[in-house]
Amino acid sequence: MEFLNEYHLSGLVIGVCTFLIIGMFHPIVVKSEYYWGTRCWWLFLLLGIVGLVASVCVENILLASLLGVFAFSSFWSIKEIFEQEERVRKGWFPKNPKRKYKF
Repeated sequence: MEFLNEYHLSGLVIGVCTFLIIGMFHPIVVKSEYYWGTRCWWLFLLLGIVGLVASVCVENILLASLLGVFAFSSFWSIKEIFEQEERVRKGWFPKNPKRKYKF
């Protein structure tokens, strides 16, 4: 960690990791909606709460920042899972033929 501070790379690492975390959540939301629908929103809530609590408990600023990004990406995914259902309804994403849909 001293290496990152010595060369002022912490911000760059946080930025790259934020980009990767947010990018990772998009396919997770799409697959979650495909297999489980919106019923799994509570899992994103649980992950968000765990990430939030962990970010407050960790002293390392880099790790705390990344846990915060993870937590709020999880919270944002709750909104996205319902929007993904709407995108499936509009035909922008494929329906799971093994699932029964409300629409």
